[in-house]
Amino acid sequence: LQVSVKTDVPAVSNDYTVAWMSALPETQNIAYQQWQLMFVSPSGRKRITVSDAVKLGYSFNNTLSRVYLRAPYHSNESDVSVVSGVNMNMVTSTSMYRQRWLLLLIDTTVSCPVDGISFTSTMITWTVPRVIPTLVVQESTFLSKSIIMGVDDQVIVNPEEMNYSLEHNETQIRITIPIGAEGGKLESSISGGVYGAIYSIDLFLEHTWTDAGWQTTKYTVIKSITTPFMPQIPTVINNTVPEERLFNVVFGHFLPDVSLVAITIGNVPFTLREAQHHGFRIYETTFSNGTKAFILEVSFDDPYILKEYVNRNETKYTLLVNYTLSVGPETTLYYHSAEVECVIDDIEIPEAVGDCDEENLYLTLPIFGLHQYWDLYLANKLLNRHLALTNGYLAATNSTHLILQIPLFAGGVIYEEVSFQKIKARFDVVLRKVRTMETLQMFSISCSFNSSAFIICHPNGTIMVSAQMKTVPAIDMSKTKLRDSSCKPKEYDKAHAFFKFHVTTCGTSARFEGDHIIYENEISYEKETLPGQSVPTITRDPDYRVTVLCYYQAKETLVLSAFSSDPATSPPFGSGTMVPRSNTASYRRARRALNVDSRVSKDESFMEFYEPGMAILKRPMEPVFLEVELKDESPSVELYLKNCWVARSPDFDSTPRWNITVDG
Repeated sequence: LQVSVKTDVPAVSNDYTVAWMSALPETQNIAYQQWQLMFVSPSGRKRITVSDAVKLGYSFNNTLSRVYLRAPYHSNESDVSVVSGVNMNMVTSTSMYRQRWLLLLIDTTVSCPVDGISFTSTMITWTVPRVIPTLVVQESTFLSKSIIMGVDDQVIVNPEEMNYSLEHNETQIRITIPIGAEGGKLESSISGGVYGAIYSIDLFLEHTWTDAGWQTTKYTVIKSITTPFMPQIPTVINNTVPEERLFNVVFGHFLPDVSLVAITIGNVPFTLREAQHHGFRIYETTFSNGTKAFILEVSFDDPYILKEYVNRNETKYTLLVNYTLSVGPETTLYYHSAEVECVIDDIEIPEAVGDCDEENLYLTLPIFGLHQYWDLYLANKLLNRHLALTNGYLAATNSTHLILQIPLFAGGVIYEEVSFQKIKARFDVVLRKVRTMETLQMFSISCSFNSSAFIICHPNGTIMVSAQMKTVPAIDMSKTKLRDSSCKPKEYDKAHAFFKFHVTTCGTSARFEGDHIIYENEISYEKETLPGQSVPTITRDPDYRVTVLCYYQAKETLVLSAFSSDPATSPPFGSGTMVPRSNTASYRRARRALNVDSRVSKDESFMEFYEPGMAILKRPMEPVFLEVELKDESPSVELYLKNCWVARSPDFDSTPRWNITVDG
């Protein structure tokens, strides 16, 4: 506060006569030719010398026409009062000087606002009382002359041009400025690992007024205002154009005092120089509001880009990036990670081409993506090298395609139509995703073959045999039969006979060899004899016997009613062979396959049974009424039930299993 003293002696106001007269006794003790200060506070009066006041943080000086007193906020001699909603810190003091008959008393009271600042997300508002009672002698005579504002000691003549607002009413003066406005300083900052900004500005307010007691008073307040930390979370904008196969990522917005110092792509760190050398493109772009952003461009085909096969024919490209920035005047490091994805349909699902010759089916398909995106499956089994060798396939590859050769009677071939005249065979493979096993495509090749002799062993125990006549002289193929003479050919001509029967019928026998079960039958021809004197012995027909063998793995032993597929459209389950036999050959007696049927009764009466394939729900300890029937009519065969259990599949090693009978 600075007070100017004119040569004219001002008139004494009646309002202050009592106060000043009460201070006169204190003047009796004023030192001669020495300035002293008297403070008035709620705790009482205190008179001290200027040198002692300096020790308390005050500053006092004078010239020929002016004295000034500077007081710290919230000193012991200060007081706080509320004026028009604003807290004011006030120091009430009188500066005194005595020389001969001259006694000089100067009111050096000062009152300054300590708050009145409010913030929104975009604006700063500073409020100051229009009339300060301790600085106005007669409030009724108060007359405001001018109110001006400024920034950094520069008067703002037209605040509106800078988006400032200076308003006042009878009680308050209000200054409003936008955060980030010209004249202030906006700086980046980091708080708790979060990027943001702090805005600061130095304002001043100058209010000139008059009143009857003190004539003209110029009241100036200088205020340094700093906003709280304002978080400004950076955003990552994906401007990628899939057709260009190039990630374009914008990272911003930042103030000019932020710089990019390093990036990490995937898990690999790069300085900016290393990133540019690798082929990444990094550059800055600025915006009209003075902020900037960093742009990163990375090719989809870069080795540090993650690639994932998704949906049917799409690739998901993923850019994992971590930015390292230097922020603000303190160059604080700030880290921000981002994950940017782009999915495009850039994968072509392969198409297969099929062909056949006299004995084989051929499937040709591109090798692109094979084992990387998808695999080939034969039913539910992965078609790998082991399965191909086991089934007798031949596989060959060149730089672009896989060629699969499938013999007509190889495993996995499906026979759609079988007769002694032709075989219509089909081979199916399924294209499935490597990770999800989702079916994408089924490749199928179907051809018809002329085959003179063959045997097909189906998984449900059905055997199909086409026998060829190779005798001289020829025989009547319609009169051939199986062991059971009632089992005649289904079809025939002069050179072929076609049989279709089940392993449990037509006299078929079974035996175990190693881990296989071998089912055996025989095709023979009944010779016609000429009548004679006694037992017929004269014949013209040649000898004709063909042994039919089907091999099944023991762990895949056939179970009646366990297979519901149509034999005509089922792939072979076992391997078969036909062996010509002489009628004089010796036979090893084979173990017969029994015709056994089992079913579950609904109660102990065994009058009503569950349908085959029906799900049956039983609680623990609840009885199961099981009937096992031997349908073999041979009087030499008896049925003994030794082990019987329930399992989830017909596989003998299937687990878990629930025993019904153990060791009979």
